[in-house]
Amino acid sequence: MSFEAFGPEFPTAGVPTPIPDEEQRRARMTAAGVPEQYWDWMGPHGASAMGAKLGLRFVEMSPEKIVATMPVGGNEQNVGLFHGGGHFVIAETLGSIGSIFHVRANLGLVRQVVGTELSATHHRAATSGLVWGTCTPLNLGKQLAVHEIVMRDDSGRRLSTARMTNMILQPRE
Repeated sequence: MSFEAFGPEFPTAGVPTPIPDEEQRRARMTAAGVPEQYWDWMGPHGASAMGAKLGLRFVEMSPEKIVATMPVGGNEQNVGLFHGGGHFVIAETLGSIGSIFHVRANLGLVRQVVGTELSATHHRAATSGLVWGTCTPLNLGKQLAVHEIVMRDDSGRRLSTARMTNMILQPRE
């Protein structure tokens, strides 16, 4: 994925990313691998600017399972290992989208979700290839949704395990 889908200029530090027009939004989601059937569920920005910067690409998406990849190259920390923050970007992105999918598909509602907890355990390092994140639900309720996100390397070895809890917000009056 390249930054071109986000326009010629990324905002400078501290300036929010502008909401794209519909053509830009569609280009972002296409570049990120989001199936068209979910475009209406992805919010005003579509695929996130941070995900694009880090090379996040969706491989599989459904309310039951979300799979995405992120390259190790360009996302290493100072000694050449995949950055721990990259694990958290994958986990938070997939866990949030998983909760949105639950609200839309299972509850039949349009609600915002917000993360209330994200934790991870790192098991092994990656120095090349792709990191594969797989998100599956652990508990899906009317107020909270909890997902497990497992990151693996290209050989299928577990790199980290994350758990994310999202609160399903009620509409404001």
